[in-house]
Amino acid sequence: MSSAMAGAVDLSGLKARAESAGKQPSGGAPAAGGDQAAGGPYVVDATEQGFQDEVLEPSLQVPVVVELWASRYPREEQLSAELERLAAAGGGAWLLARVDIDTQPRIAQAFRVQQVPMIVVLVGGQPADAVNGAIPDDRAAEWVASLLDALRDRMPAIAEGEQRAAAGADASAEPEEEPEDPRFTAAEDAVEQGDYAAAEAAYQAILDAEPANEQAKAALAQVRFLARSEQADPSAIERADAAPDDVDAQIAAANAELAADRVEQAFSRLVDTVARTAGDDRDRARGHLVELFELFPSDDQRVSTARRALARALF
Repeated sequence: MSSAMAGAVDLSGLKARAESAGKQPSGGAPAAGGDQAAGGPYVVDATEQGFQDEVLEPSLQVPVVVELWASRYPREEQLSAELERLAAAGGGAWLLARVDIDTQPRIAQAFRVQQVPMIVVLVGGQPADAVNGAIPDDRAAEWVASLLDALRDRMPAIAEGEQRAAAGADASAEPEEEPEDPRFTAAEDAVEQGDYAAAEAAYQAILDAEPANEQAKAALAQVRFLARSEQADPSAIERADAAPDDVDAQIAAANAELAADRVEQAFSRLVDTVARTAGDDRDRARGHLVELFELFPSDDQRVSTARRALARALF
């Protein structure tokens, strides 16, 4: 159902409306933004004007569950309350965006709502799953758990949110010092010696044994980039500038720019490549850009700026 829905849903009109609202003269009425709902920072009442910032962009990092309802019909209050509770308990592993289709009709049109309630899961700005009709509130937790299990490998931020939630639950507990893991020690020693092949093999061995080990995933990405950086050819940038439609050349040039600490230029190059390509070429450019994002802290301003530019390029 999700693949058929992804082909049917067109969210570009909502993006255009949001951008148009953002260009209003300063003397005009301000665009109506979404309000943080009672569920806290992980629940929002989404609007047409704010749909890109409130829903599309966050879905590039974590799943966004869109609950579509209508104020003219009795609302499934128990289900809504349960979804709010689960979103808050998830600690940012996923977000809940509630939409009253009576006041936000263009969102309803974009999702082709035929009955309410309707629940749509957005991943990477596109629908990944949908449920027509209410989920029994006593099954909501099971449904959310199944959703996160299915998407965890695609979106590492899910695990980060779950870790934050667990940390919050254990905040009152006395912290215990974790013993040093000899596997990581060996890998780090290899990095310090410049033996990236040995370090990569060590981190990969950890992941083979523990596929969900986020520390090993991040370290493996760093090591692979360090190895590529040493082999980066500065002339790749010139070749890429001469062949803007060559995705492989653009990826190689972005690697060279990153190796030269030209981070913004590398990100911009791949965003531009995403904007002017389609199909597999677009997926490769986008995938490589997301890999580069993972080399930096999530709150790095350059990453935040590039993520917003990527969202505009995609939609």
